[in-house]
Amino acid sequence: MAFEEKVKIRSYNSRIDRGRVEDLERRCEVGPAQSVLLFTDTMGDPICRIRNSPLYKMLVAELNNELVGVIQGSIKLVTFSTPTRNRAVVGYILGLRVSPHHRRKGIGLSLVRRLEEWFIANHVDFAYMATEKDNEASVKLFTEKLGFVKFRTPSILVNPVQYHAMRISREVKVVKLKVEEAEYLYRRFMGSTEFFPHDIDRILRNKLSLGTWVAYPRGESWDELRSAGLVPSSWAMVSVWNSGGIFKLRVGKAPLSCHIYSKSSRMMDRIFPCLRIPALPDVFHPFGFYFMYGMHGEGRRSGELVRALCRFVHNMATECKDCKVIVTEVGGCDAVRLEEIPHWKLLSCPEDLWCIKALRKEDQHTVMGWTKTPTTTTRGVVFVDPREV
Repeated sequence: MAFEEKVKIRSYNSRIDRGRVEDLERRCEVGPAQSVLLFTDTMGDPICRIRNSPLYKMLVAELNNELVGVIQGSIKLVTFSTPTRNRAVVGYILGLRVSPHHRRKGIGLSLVRRLEEWFIANHVDFAYMATEKDNEASVKLFTEKLGFVKFRTPSILVNPVQYHAMRISREVKVVKLKVEEAEYLYRRFMGSTEFFPHDIDRILRNKLSLGTWVAYPRGESWDELRSAGLVPSSWAMVSVWNSGGIFKLRVGKAPLSCHIYSKSSRMMDRIFPCLRIPALPDVFHPFGFYFMYGMHGEGRRSGELVRALCRFVHNMATECKDCKVIVTEVGGCDAVRLEEIPHWKLLSCPEDLWCIKALRKEDQHTVMGWTKTPTTTTRGVVFVDPREV
């Protein structure tokens, strides 16, 4: 009997699978580094990372009554320009885990194929996934065996939360927007961005979305947006998602030097706060994080205003005991440059590889055309959905 016939793939059942999936998560690392591994704690809800998506599914793989693999998928309508349409239904693949003792047996391949069947049954046009550029096993699985092609390489930027607040220039005004105002700005200025979600209003109203803020030069007015749809000469905006409200992270198997630096830097920062010594928070125990999404800037001073917003969010995070880092993800040609967003290179990922696959024959040539077209100022700018972090 072929190996694939021995593996049973079915939908996740929380009553019988919850504990076994959590155990599998604990045994599987996230990230390409061999010396530093990132573990997730779903706090008793293995399906938490997709629960806020419009449509989602989780599959498990069993071998001889042992749970040996899991995969998750979500479906949504997004902005996606093709020769025949400006929107598309996309399926996102995430959370693929295979037990360390059962890898290289085709389990991951079978899980992805079964999830693709669910995508097709729900009229998905394109399937996509994200992985570390250096994760050779994952890249080979999707590009060589499943027909995915490399699509975009956005950057994941991580900044640790310090104990002291950061100074924001008095020349900058920061204001919190109403949900309706934020939705209007996103649809007006980012509505044509790749992967912009059609249900942005649901994201902004989600309990995990802490709000949307704009920064603009002090002395100018934001009130004209309400009366005439006008914005200041320079401005920037960002929304914040409390990812720590659904799952935690923990760094494991780090070198002893990292532990020593983390503890000593925090101690020095507490004793001599005036020196503002960059400190690495305690990331070796479960911690939460804020995700900044929808970051956008317009005008000559937009870079300065983006930096002000990042500092504002950092100061928010200092008031949350559980939040240890702030994360954001921007496209390679995003209007917001990487140097404008505070981050530690040691913790960040400069190229998070996105791969994509057309599930309909008429779209296959379109996908190949995108991958062969040189990146321009408009190509490569993506909207990262906080529900898929």
